[in-house]
Amino acid sequence: MARYAAGTVDCPGSPKSVRIVVVGDKGTGKSSLIVAAATDSFPPNVPPVLPDYKLPVEFFPDGIPVTIVDTSSRPEDRDMVAEELKHADAVVLTYACDRPETLERLSEYWLPELRRLEVKIPIIVAGCRLDFRDDNNQVSLEQVMSPIMQQFREIETCIECSALKQLQAQEVFYYAQKTVLHPTGPLFDQDSQALKPRCVRALKRIFILCDHDRDGALSEAELNDFQVKCFHAPLQPSEIEGVKRVVQEKLPEGVNERGLTVTGFLFLHALFIEKGRLETTWTVLRKFGYNNDIRLAEELLPSTIFKGAPDQSFELTNAAIEFLKGMYMLFDDDQDNNLRPQEIEDLFSTAPESPWKEAPYEDAAEKTALGGLSFDAFLSMWSLMTLLEPARSVENLIYIGFPGDPSTAIRVTRRRRLDRKKQQCERKVFQCFVFGPNNAGKSSLLNCFLGRSYADNQESTTDERYAVNMVDESGGAKKTLIMREIPEDGVQGLFSSKESLAACDIAVFVYDSSDESSWKRATQLLVEVATYGEATGYEVPCLMVSAKDDLDSSPISIQESTRMTQGMGIEPPVSISSKLGDFNNLFRKILTAAQHPHLSIPETEAGKSRKHYNRLINRSLMAVSIGAAAVVVGLAAYRVYATRKSSSA
Repeated sequence: MARYAAGTVDCPGSPKSVRIVVVGDKGTGKSSLIVAAATDSFPPNVPPVLPDYKLPVEFFPDGIPVTIVDTSSRPEDRDMVAEELKHADAVVLTYACDRPETLERLSEYWLPELRRLEVKIPIIVAGCRLDFRDDNNQVSLEQVMSPIMQQFREIETCIECSALKQLQAQEVFYYAQKTVLHPTGPLFDQDSQALKPRCVRALKRIFILCDHDRDGALSEAELNDFQVKCFHAPLQPSEIEGVKRVVQEKLPEGVNERGLTVTGFLFLHALFIEKGRLETTWTVLRKFGYNNDIRLAEELLPSTIFKGAPDQSFELTNAAIEFLKGMYMLFDDDQDNNLRPQEIEDLFSTAPESPWKEAPYEDAAEKTALGGLSFDAFLSMWSLMTLLEPARSVENLIYIGFPGDPSTAIRVTRRRRLDRKKQQCERKVFQCFVFGPNNAGKSSLLNCFLGRSYADNQESTTDERYAVNMVDESGGAKKTLIMREIPEDGVQGLFSSKESLAACDIAVFVYDSSDESSWKRATQLLVEVATYGEATGYEVPCLMVSAKDDLDSSPISIQESTRMTQGMGIEPPVSISSKLGDFNNLFRKILTAAQHPHLSIPETEAGKSRKHYNRLINRSLMAVSIGAAAVVVGLAAYRVYATRKSSSA
């Protein structure tokens, strides 16, 4: 299987050009090497630093344009070299075969310096001036470089060359561009001599896409389809039998009566890589849209579908929800409405990694008693990822098999400003910002929102976090509510962006009802948020939440809360007790307020004054307009009267 393919330059994810930067000590032959490779001749006189060399597209068989950049060896030019390295795709690091001290400088200076500069691209070590090496001191390249390569794993390969003798000068840059187009690092772990997990996941997805009848094996017809797609030529029956025989000899479970299994498919690619045929596996990956990070290329995720105003958000479409429903049922083996952690791992086994193992997704949804996700919680997680990272959500939908056009998976909502104007919204997912002083009960509120008992969740956090769940509406329908906890010391950071409140559907301010200072700080936060909303044009509905209702309330808090909320034009505080599990229907109240974005918007004194001033101005303009209209009408009437009088005379 897998004859060598034509160039994959037109495939999504394939590099469209290669920039190679040459570095090394003075006198190691950098410039001579470049000229010899580019012109097929040895230059008698070479300037200290050459201008950039652009090799013709047809110079190498892959058809990728290659630019070679020479650099200065002078210490005072180190910053310029560092700048060039930032834009490089590969590095050629030179030493002189006839000067052992330049070899020592590789591990003493150059390789540590490249690490210090965080150069994370392939490095080719080139031993130049091979023709000047003392014949009596013949040491193999492997003996020379093996200790260095053990210490510096970023070195892809080493090669000796001679510009004068035209010996392997072009090969240096061929290998350099090859490490960019077909790098070993993303595919294979040299220590364990095994395919890397992300490579395995990508190849597994490709196998599933090619297994059209979903029987867990690639038949002869499916193998041929795969071969034609990737390599533009079918396999002969004898070749197919040869492939199966090789796999079966080494790995019996790699072949069954139906064809090549996924285990056998992975084994073949490991075999190609071990034999140095990385271009075979990379051709397959490129044809299925993977880039050098073994992620789907950006071209497959059109950026236009992720564009929207700051006060718009993204939601899953019905097509995506139906697809996810089918995937949930497929991976919920025992059909108990509980997708266990291992089943979630299996679902994402064709993605580069499971996206929910890190913040903000880890522990963001309600777990079942067995530590899994119900379908509502599963869908809530997807809604959270779609809201926060729509491109990542669509990318993962593709990884797990979404069959449609990516643009049909998500939709952009109407602008929140327009929702307020129309006094209604059509959203299915709402985001609530949760403000409040430390120890007010914010974390407990979010934990209980996720169905966790108060006794098991008494630890508070000072970090930002998310919680997402479905909330039942009065009519029986469900909407998704995302609660974002804002730490007290994170409020000012939130206000550093003008659009920080644009994504907020409703803000909740939690305070400890037994602590007067907690109430005062929550009030300050409410005024700050309301003021910022008025200043930026992103006003949001607000609710006050009086937490810890099981404790004796502060008398001042009770009196002032009613006066203050009435004065600002919002609902009185909602009293709750996380400890007692009494939430006074809070989450439905939050959802209801978010669905009526023109109500519960607090007004500050400054905001009221501004509105009053605008009304006065508008009335004045109205009066002027009416007065001007009266004058115009009066003049017109007088002209009519004068005309009639003149005609009667």
